[in-house]
Amino acid sequence: MHDDSSDVPLLELLTGGLERMRPSERKVASAVVADPDRVLTYSMAALAEAAGVSEPTVMRFCTGLGFAGFQSFKLGLAQALAIGIPVTHSAIDPDDSVEAMASKIFDHTLSSLDRTRRALDTARLTEAVDLIVGARNVLFVGLGASGIIAQDALQQGVLFGVPCAAPIDVHQQYMAASMCGSGTVVMAVSNTGRTTSVLEVTERAKKNGAAIVAVTGGPGPLAELADVVLVLRTFEDTDIYTPTVSRLAGLVLVDILATAVAVRRGPRHLERLREMKEALSAFRGSAETGSTIDIL
Repeated sequence: MHDDSSDVPLLELLTGGLERMRPSERKVASAVVADPDRVLTYSMAALAEAAGVSEPTVMRFCTGLGFAGFQSFKLGLAQALAIGIPVTHSAIDPDDSVEAMASKIFDHTLSSLDRTRRALDTARLTEAVDLIVGARNVLFVGLGASGIIAQDALQQGVLFGVPCAAPIDVHQQYMAASMCGSGTVVMAVSNTGRTTSVLEVTERAKKNGAAIVAVTGGPGPLAELADVVLVLRTFEDTDIYTPTVSRLAGLVLVDILATAVAVRRGPRHLERLREMKEALSAFRGSAETGSTIDIL
């Protein structure tokens, strides 16, 4: 079977590994990548004919990817397509229709979030939850799209159960970091891990004794400063037509952290949250008689 522990979807693996294949197997991969939906309807003989190779070459191609055979490969391909077409097939062209753009952006986002899910280190995630549960207060910092993630975390501050702050102004971020101490957790967000202001704020907080949780796209200066590093692997780049999927992955991560911390704080905290939600609903005039409110 294909190694499901890999954070690289099957079609992404095919397009990224063409140069490592034999020329005949590369033909099979190209035929699959060109029209994966049609390949699902093929017999092994039909795929061999479409690729211009022999049936044994198709079988060697499938087993080389870790599948037991052709049918096992088709099952893996179907599962990959259910997730969404990978980023290499969803690049937006200026001549695309709105319909095509919508489809490609959804495909890009779904496959990228799936990559994030597969690559997320849940052991590090648990460590971050432990730090926040034991904190006296939490400071969220970020700039630009990463700042949006910090603001979303602040919006969910009530779930974290301790005083939270997320200053928008970088000077205020630095001042807040200067007032940090033991018992403060700083969640510093930077996809590149190299944003100067975020690094300076984080360094200041760390010098003052704060624990640092870095949310970043990979190795870099921010990760080196952190006590816990949460790596969000996405198909992010700087192309003008590429949606900011790192921001979406960060928002999902905030949901995970807020939910996990709220649950860890126990029934009393959850009950207080439920009461708050009911009062807020009544305050907004949207409460319905006999309705139940789900806090998470």
